[in-house]
Amino acid sequence: MTIQEDYEKWEKKVLQPVINRFPERVEDAKTSSGISLPRFAKPSDFDYQEQLGFPGEYPFTRGIQPTMYRGRLWTMRQYAGYATAEESNERYRYLLDQGQTGLSVAFDLPTQIGYDADDPIAMGEVGKVGVSISSMRAMETLFRDIPLDKVSTSMTINAPAAVLLAMYIGVARKQGVEAKQLRGTIQNDILKEYIARGTYIFPPKPSMRLITDVFQYCRSYIPHWNTISISGYHIREAGSTAVQEIAFTLANAIAYVEAAITAGLQVDEFATQLSFFFNAHNNFLEEIAKFRAARRMWARIMKTRFNSEKSKSQMLRFHTQTAGSSLTAQQPENNTIRVALQALSAVMGGTQSLHTNSMDEALWLPTEKSVRVALRTQQIIAFESGVADTVDPFAGSYLIEQLTDEIEAQAMAYIEKIDSLGGALAAIEQGFMQQEIQSAAYTYQKEVEQGKQVVVGVNRFSVDETLELESISVDPMIEKSQVDQLKLLKINRDNEAINALKMQLAETAKSDKNLLPLMIVCVENDMTLGEICGVLREIWGEYRSPAWV
Repeated sequence: MTIQEDYEKWEKKVLQPVINRFPERVEDAKTSSGISLPRFAKPSDFDYQEQLGFPGEYPFTRGIQPTMYRGRLWTMRQYAGYATAEESNERYRYLLDQGQTGLSVAFDLPTQIGYDADDPIAMGEVGKVGVSISSMRAMETLFRDIPLDKVSTSMTINAPAAVLLAMYIGVARKQGVEAKQLRGTIQNDILKEYIARGTYIFPPKPSMRLITDVFQYCRSYIPHWNTISISGYHIREAGSTAVQEIAFTLANAIAYVEAAITAGLQVDEFATQLSFFFNAHNNFLEEIAKFRAARRMWARIMKTRFNSEKSKSQMLRFHTQTAGSSLTAQQPENNTIRVALQALSAVMGGTQSLHTNSMDEALWLPTEKSVRVALRTQQIIAFESGVADTVDPFAGSYLIEQLTDEIEAQAMAYIEKIDSLGGALAAIEQGFMQQEIQSAAYTYQKEVEQGKQVVVGVNRFSVDETLELESISVDPMIEKSQVDQLKLLKINRDNEAINALKMQLAETAKSDKNLLPLMIVCVENDMTLGEICGVLREIWGEYRSPAWV
């Protein structure tokens, strides 16, 4: 008798009588991407070597390292930064003392869009959602007493990413650290800014030029630096499904690879310095399958579409952050459980580094205590749960393998659609991705409001409560102190040299020369972030989002 025949017999004699007496709570369960979940999954035919393979080998479904966490745990990299460089430096050193194994820098909004703290447009936003960095001197303070040859640093910065990288290189030089010793990641992913996040400065073409300049410079001088973190995180935070998250992320990645090749780079020269950044959301099983599908898809894209020959070029290495959009201001202690499940899915999915959100982030900047609990969440998973002691523990699960295949199939269909529109940039210009995300976000919100999607503590199991959590806020006087420091810097530096460098920067921006070497000279001579971006704005203009987006 076949499995199907056995199933039909079981369904008739065992299942149906039970359902007749006790109807199921869920009749048609679906994941966030609308994928139907079977009551239970049965064995399915698949080619083990083609679909799974062994850990550390193509197509890397089971992980990019043969031993995964049995050999080395993921990097515990808590995203942090607020107020001044001095205060953020204190938080970094606190986290390192608590067992964090990598830094992750959050910049304030003016820094993210290329304005100094003393610019009128920055008023009221200095130091609020991240640390204010207007000059290399501030960057030097940010990393005071933190040896850059010993710590891996991730910087969440996009439009002015090249400038912040130049500052980081300059600080390393002052510490006596050679560029080739630096390890870390710069997000540098401008396409998702046009799609989902909005902290862009320049139009797409010069923005892509800055990205490939970083690729070229790091290939030659900073070989252990990840030149881009191609981000699905913000796409998911904007309301996408899991399928859309990896489809649009990989479509953007294809565009970056094509741009680098057009700029004269060979795929195996830069592909090993590409990294990815994904969201870990609430649907535990779908998230595990999503990470496995993304890894397999990227391996196949690099091998078949771009003819990469190096195994390392085909590896999708990714950082994960738990879902900020899932955090609730109501009953914020519940967020600890959400974060634990999301973090566990990232580990089960094979992440290379991880940030766990703090339970109070829907209310205010996280306190030291809440950050410590978030970090301890990772440490408990790593050292107490046992899940890190075997490679890809969910492999072979009938359901996980079916979900992985279905997510891959749906994501590839999206990529084919984007290709038919002319690629990621053309699809963005036509608003395709934005509209798909908006539609998914609207559908989800309707389901929450109708009670079809349960959010514990919000639309079910709510209580009247008085919050008794410790809070943290940024002193408004911080903005004045930052402005005063900048004024002193601009008065005391060699302004003749600055004016000459501005002219040189403008001429280089008009040419096809790599901008990184000159940017390093600029920041080492105390030219500010806003001044550099201001010169580039004059040459390249600013991007304006279409009215229909």
